[in-house]
Amino acid sequence: MTTVRASITQTTWTGDKDSMLDKHEQFARDAKQEGAQIICFQELFYGPYFGITQDQKYYRYAEPADGPIVQRFAALAKELEMVMILPIYEEEQTGVYYNTAVVVDADGTILGKYRKNHIPQLEKFFEKFYFRPGNLGYPVFDTAVGKVGVYICYDRHFPEGWRELGLAGAQMVFNPNATKPGLSNRLWDVEGPCAAVANGYFVLQPNRVGLEDIEYGDEAVDFYGTSQIIDPRGNFVGERAASDKEEVMVRDIDLDMVQQMRDDWQFYRDRRPDSYTATARA
Repeated sequence: MTTVRASITQTTWTGDKDSMLDKHEQFARDAKQEGAQIICFQELFYGPYFGITQDQKYYRYAEPADGPIVQRFAALAKELEMVMILPIYEEEQTGVYYNTAVVVDADGTILGKYRKNHIPQLEKFFEKFYFRPGNLGYPVFDTAVGKVGVYICYDRHFPEGWRELGLAGAQMVFNPNATKPGLSNRLWDVEGPCAAVANGYFVLQPNRVGLEDIEYGDEAVDFYGTSQIIDPRGNFVGERAASDKEEVMVRDIDLDMVQQMRDDWQFYRDRRPDSYTATARA
């Protein structure tokens, strides 16, 4: 059995960036105390979910993918010998911003980044105001604990990217979120398990939790947490996280299940990419 102890976290906005950074550093230390080898934080982890509004002031939360925040947590990853997935607001250059997750190996090496490919523009998800669509494809990172892919929040509604990550060899895919009640509730229940089964890998989905009313007052949404880890057969690994409080989830995942699932269900063998003529049509 190839067991990896994985952690995902959920919290609400504290009101300032520095305390959010300190809180997530402590989350990593707490997870390490429980033996975690890899951790992923929620979408845009050190700020509020600013897609609620369209306001230029939130551009100031962006920084380079090798900037101070990533450097701080890369040093922490090295100290704790823990792989880290850091969902940040990335500034490539002035005025060019992405919703990005940086992957840091257990020795502190920055392995690379994934940029969110699918950008919504919906009520209280005004993300096109803040982000360009990703342009780096669907990379899979060879980490100290296995092959890791990332898919961010709204991406999860698009099965094509999940499959790209599977074809690239992912054993676990982290899907950090800022997901609120409404149309998404049922999708939250089914999309992760469906992606895990269809592609034969683990899906790990941290979500925000709580009401960010200290930032948005009556306009705030109440994120429902319930962060979840799903095995390649579509089953939850342990209980979901709480719906109303911060939490550091730590679960053991057996990577041998990836091979077992793909042996039992030959979805990769039986694919017919030659017949999917409409899927890639512009």
